[in-house]
Amino acid sequence: MIFHAFLIKYAEIAIKGKNRYLFEDALVKQIRTALSRVEGEFQVTKEQGRVYVFCPERYDFQEACEALQKVFGIVGICPVVIYEDQGFEQMAQDVCAYMKERYPDYEGTFKVYTRRAKKSYPMTSMEVSAELGGRILDLFPRASVDVHQPSMTLSVEIREKIYVYSETLPGPGGMPVGTNGKAMLLLSGGIDSPVAGYMIAKRGVKIEAVYFHAPPYTSERAKQKVVDLAKLVARYSGPIRLYVVNFTDIQLYIYDQCPHEELTIIMRRYMMRIAEHFAQKDNCLGLITGESIGQVASQTMQSLAATNEVCTIPVYRPVIGFDKQEIVEIARKIDTFETSILPYEDCCTIFVAKHPVTKPNLNVIHRSEGKLAEKIDELVEEAIRTAEIIEAE
Repeated sequence: MIFHAFLIKYAEIAIKGKNRYLFEDALVKQIRTALSRVEGEFQVTKEQGRVYVFCPERYDFQEACEALQKVFGIVGICPVVIYEDQGFEQMAQDVCAYMKERYPDYEGTFKVYTRRAKKSYPMTSMEVSAELGGRILDLFPRASVDVHQPSMTLSVEIREKIYVYSETLPGPGGMPVGTNGKAMLLLSGGIDSPVAGYMIAKRGVKIEAVYFHAPPYTSERAKQKVVDLAKLVARYSGPIRLYVVNFTDIQLYIYDQCPHEELTIIMRRYMMRIAEHFAQKDNCLGLITGESIGQVASQTMQSLAATNEVCTIPVYRPVIGFDKQEIVEIARKIDTFETSILPYEDCCTIFVAKHPVTKPNLNVIHRSEGKLAEKIDELVEEAIRTAEIIEAE
């Protein structure tokens, strides 16, 4: 069946009151961006409290659906067939033809739901639904009407033309990206941080990212893996600016000067400082990490407090209460899991201590960091100055 349009359903946007139009406009913008990757010219419009996508004569239906299913803010996508309004009899014939093509030999329960956007139509919504239901029963004698829990709802919208649809494809939900500010994601090559970025983007936050690279201890393949992960998240969040920071000299200096059981915490604190620099430069309102309480030594409550201490902007940890399997399930859903488990190590795993401290004392950490005073500021400035910027789309 050829579908002429998609009716886009949203949820949270509908309760935004006087600001609703801002969220609708952001949703329309994101839909246009997503469909720009699909061949054909799609028209996205707001009509009487609805968002519609009008399709070109020729387009790839599956590709268009997959693009729309990655737009945050959408909870449902209804493929629509549009007919000319030539009176009720023609409408009834068109609706019956739709049913025969869409559901040949239908035997289940159904109901007809009619919405009259065109109030001048000579029949009420209830009258249209009742009459169309009778025609469908004549066409499918084994079908039956169930107005409470039907297996299928046939929706008919009477506008300047007649819009017919009977299926709702699930959308990702959430809020349109860009409606809730911008944040900086600390993106590694692991499973957790791409999921964290996805979850914050789902709440309408524009994402940028920073990755800490340690050549020659980490390979170019490790870096490419992170770029690929950024591109996978960008299918949902929109384009991501990725800062690639050469962290090798900082790590080696910390390794030489500080107790090895404190390496992970101190390195993490400097990553947070550098990430915050880029966040503030780009007007981000917070940092995002993929940390989950107790998952590794650097993610105990005491360790998280130690890394938080160096930040002056909020740190958001959307997976903090998840266990690993819950995070893996989301990673599989957004197609980042297979890339995340590729065997290219990042800088965190290369310099990990055999027996890392799990309950760091901040006074002790401060004394250890005091041993870095001679060169650390210079090394941080160099890492920031030489950072590579990659646009992931």
